[in-house]
Amino acid sequence: MTLRRIRLQQLGVIEEAELDLAPGLNVITGETGAGKTMVVSGLGLLLGERADAGLVRAGADRAVVEGEVDVPADHPAARRVEEAGGDAEDGLILVRTVAAEGRSRASVGGRSAPVSVLAEVGEHLVAVHGQADQWRLRDAEQHRILLDTAGGAALETALQEYAGAWEAWQRARARSIELTRSATDRSLRVGALRTALEEIERVDPSSGEEDSLRSEADRLTYAEELRLAAQGAHEALVGADPASGAAEGPSVGSLLGSAAAALASAADHDEELARLLTRLQELAYLAADLGPDLAAYAAAVEVDPQRLDAVHARRAELTTLLRRYGSTTDPVLEFARDAAAELDAIDVSDEDLSALAQEVARLRREVGRIGAELTRLRRDTAGRIGVQVTEELAHLAMGSATVSIDVAHRRVERTTEGDGTDPEGEAGGSVVELADGTTVRATSSGLDTVEIRLAANPGAPARSVTKAASGGELSRVMLALELVCGEGTVPTYVFDEVDAGVGGAAALDLGARLARLAASSQVIVVTHLGQVAAHADRHLVVRKSTDGQVTSSGVSVVEGAAREAELARMLGGVADSDAALEHARELLSRRATIDAG
Repeated sequence: MTLRRIRLQQLGVIEEAELDLAPGLNVITGETGAGKTMVVSGLGLLLGERADAGLVRAGADRAVVEGEVDVPADHPAARRVEEAGGDAEDGLILVRTVAAEGRSRASVGGRSAPVSVLAEVGEHLVAVHGQADQWRLRDAEQHRILLDTAGGAALETALQEYAGAWEAWQRARARSIELTRSATDRSLRVGALRTALEEIERVDPSSGEEDSLRSEADRLTYAEELRLAAQGAHEALVGADPASGAAEGPSVGSLLGSAAAALASAADHDEELARLLTRLQELAYLAADLGPDLAAYAAAVEVDPQRLDAVHARRAELTTLLRRYGSTTDPVLEFARDAAAELDAIDVSDEDLSALAQEVARLRREVGRIGAELTRLRRDTAGRIGVQVTEELAHLAMGSATVSIDVAHRRVERTTEGDGTDPEGEAGGSVVELADGTTVRATSSGLDTVEIRLAANPGAPARSVTKAASGGELSRVMLALELVCGEGTVPTYVFDEVDAGVGGAAALDLGARLARLAASSQVIVVTHLGQVAAHADRHLVVRKSTDGQVTSSGVSVVEGAAREAELARMLGGVADSDAALEHARELLSRRATIDAG
């Protein structure tokens, strides 16, 4: 799963550019003002961020960002695209267009979609870490997910066990509330369902019966008319006198036979006449078959007033039933099936209600017990992860910083006015009591709130990481967290400003750690440090040119001598400096040695 290609058109200073990305570590470099940040801005648009008309290149009517993503068909992002009507069979195509007047359009898998869908798809694909893009740290739930990911098999097993107990508790509670909310309403409903089912059972309709009865009623009502019509047609066909029954003239069959005989002698001499003879013979066959059929029909027509009365009575029964429960017998039968199922669900005895209440209480205690164990595992994991992330920060120019992860119960204060602590009440569905008597509020993910905290300096109070760190520090904290907690949780990571304020040996450590993350995920880094860029699997350079009035930028992959020159520029400010070139080669050689090791 990788972001394979990004195309940018009329975005900021970039007139048109295409970035071909590698699966591992991709670095994007370039001189100040060349448009490196436009790449990150374009990615933000592709991931559903709010559109800004100011991003559209001056003089252009719109900016377009397109991304191609290799992703398996069973990946959550692919499934979300298919739910939106898009095609994800051969990977994903994501497109975002921003008009100069500010209107924005999105497309996922070749299908127009709301920008919110683009954002939902993006969250499964890319985590962007920059000063304004820390959605994983702004969202408290993401703090918990990062911690749970780092907890390993034991925490995952406990979380699954808790989720199962929670679902069972909620189902039992919902049924208990439904059955006990209003005993009077339930009693009335039971009575109504029973009456309806008894009426339907008494009539006992069959599928399509109303149509067959309607046809039979028509036949019986017009029986004499039907018999006379068939008899008259038969007599006309065979040539009999309708009054006496004696033959009055030749039959239709004999006339057709004579006509066929007249043609037979000459038909051998002309194909068209032969075809006419064939048609005439077919008419004779049909007339010969039709006569007996008409006679049989006339003889079979039955005039039965008693049967007609019975059919009318049955139709009246069905009409009453259809008026109450459905337009035809099929909806009536469906209503009966549904009513029987509902009656079976709500027609319970007091003993059953008592047993259900006991089951709800048992499951509530079970959620509290498993939730407490889940909390213990999370706190153990939090202590370990805090130490490991702090150690990582020491290699990322944040040696004085300390990271801690706070895992706290959602406490509930008891009041006399009702606060949801009643296990039988509707609000009680989120409240459990622990073994020590503490009342806490539960959710489907546990009993805890999780917050990642940062103390930037010794003696400084630990605060939520999003409030305690600057843009560059926040990116490095996120890198450390991803390395310790979440390697591989999303296919692609994007880091912007991660190298702000970093230099020297710390820059080498930073590059090495980005490369370590890139071993399990695709990583895209915008950097101005040669020490970081030297670790790249693919090095892309944003270059600017000017025609005196309009500045444009393009993006190209650099390799070999061109890459050495770009690293030399980053290290010494001059691409052709011998010292800078030598330093660049040394960095590349060191990176190759590390990879080989």
